Amino acid sequence: MSKIGRNDRCPCGSGRKYKHCCAGRDEAARRARLAESQSAQVTLSSEVAKIQAQAREKTATVRELGVFILFATAEGDAWLLEMTDCDAIQIARAGQPLDPQIEENPETIAVNWTHTFAVHDKTLMLTAYADQEILNIPDAPSQTIAAALRRLRRRFSDEQLRQVHVSAAEETPAADVPAQP
Repeated sequence: MSKIGRNDRCPCGSGRKYKHCCAGRDEAARRARLAESQSAQVTLSSEVAKIQAQAREKTATVRELGVFILFATAEGDAWLLEMTDCDAIQIARAGQPLDPQIEENPETIAVNWTHTFAVHDKTLMLTAYADQEILNIPDAPSQTIAAALRRLRRRFSDEQLRQVHVSAAEETPAADVPAQP
């Protein structure tokens, strides 16, 4: 297949030059395909990096990705939350990114969760798995997180949420989550 030059006759048969006929439409379609392929490549790791950048800038933000909620506070702390088992892991502290243990492939995402979370009385509370120490995060966007949790519960059926984790017989130390944004 040969490349169409801008000054060649348009292959649509209009008799006009390609640059004055279908070139703009073809370029728009090419850009749309490129944008679609880039958006399809959203990964949890890339979203973690974005939230860590927001934490470094000390910009409060909340993002959703599938069953995950990521947030950064104005103090530079950032957390990754998973809504089905209410798991959590800190991904930035005082503006400094942390190195969370996240393994991704096209079929699964494995995260070494360190905490569980709950929203009580407009406060985000985290409980460490290691020593059951409870952390209150008063500057966390707890109302936004609670709203995101409600939205996610409406978006995913109970059956879909039950399928998020592998069975106990297959489970590794890290929780496995399907890579479905």
